[in-house]
Amino acid sequence: MTQTILFVEDDLELAGLIGGFLRSFEFDVDHVADGNDVIERVRADPPALVLLDVMLPGKDGLTLCRELREFYTGPVVILTSLNSDMNQILGFEIGASDYVVKTTPPAVLLARIRAHLRSTPTTSLTAAPAAAGERSTLNFGKLTVDQRNRTANYQGEPLGLSTGDFDLLWELASHAGEILSRDHLLKKLRGIDYDGLDRSIDVAISRLRKKLDDDPHEPRKIKTIRHKGYLFATDIWWQE
Repeated sequence: MTQTILFVEDDLELAGLIGGFLRSFEFDVDHVADGNDVIERVRADPPALVLLDVMLPGKDGLTLCRELREFYTGPVVILTSLNSDMNQILGFEIGASDYVVKTTPPAVLLARIRAHLRSTPTTSLTAAPAAAGERSTLNFGKLTVDQRNRTANYQGEPLGLSTGDFDLLWELASHAGEILSRDHLLKKLRGIDYDGLDRSIDVAISRLRKKLDDDPHEPRKIKTIRHKGYLFATDIWWQE
């Protein structure tokens, strides 16, 4: 299946060169030159990956990256001539998946794009209540989570989750590759702050790991990030 890359770049010559190179490897490249056109375009037709310049007419790339991360979970690769440590740090802090300078050889850029696409779930939008008639599904190898029907299947078998455990799985899976703190999960799922003692999230994580055949001693699917929270892995599901 052809994957779409939204390439946001106001240098038309560069856009043509890089876009042509990526198309030669069977990507569908959708070019946008003005930052003000990006958010609506992504909401209307989410691409597999956003390749984003920083210096743009309209909204700049860093502003766009921050706004995209409010609803878009696909890779956002910043491609820029601004090769400074502070710009790279800022880019990663606001949600960029990668930071690539424009002098990088096209073959290396291609390899990095492919790596991000391999490690990204097939959906590019974060969890949101599905509108009537729509189907909102996340697919990770042998795991499928269907929000509209509130079902989860693993290796072709239903997981039979409780309401709370399904909501937790959806929240983790829709933020795959991100670390979610206990405080975030409690606020999102129960509307309360983490008091440092509540273990309900930990217990629910243990139940999910058991149903997903995740080693409780060395979990690889739902990882514990010490002192930070939990991370739903993006790549292990295809390695089983």
